[in-house]
Amino acid sequence: MPPEVPQIPPRLTDPRPVLAVGSALWLIATVVVFVGGDQWESARPVCLMGLAVGLLGTTIFLIQRRGARRGDKGAQTGL
Repeated sequence: MPPEVPQIPPRLTDPRPVLAVGSALWLIATVVVFVGGDQWESARPVCLMGLAVGLLGTTIFLIQRRGARRGDKGAQTGL
């Protein structure tokens, strides 16, 4: 009989803290880059894209969670 694999605790699989902290860090970096003057001008597009990717990830997560709660066939489980 194969050994039983333990379940991962829900606090380690919850994407909400990662999304919140990542978005907050990109927001802080963006503010610093825009306040820092011309020396950080080349980093501005990177920071803006970081914010955009964070927004996109949050949107996908919210759409998947809504679908999982409604019981949609193609939605992820465990959200």
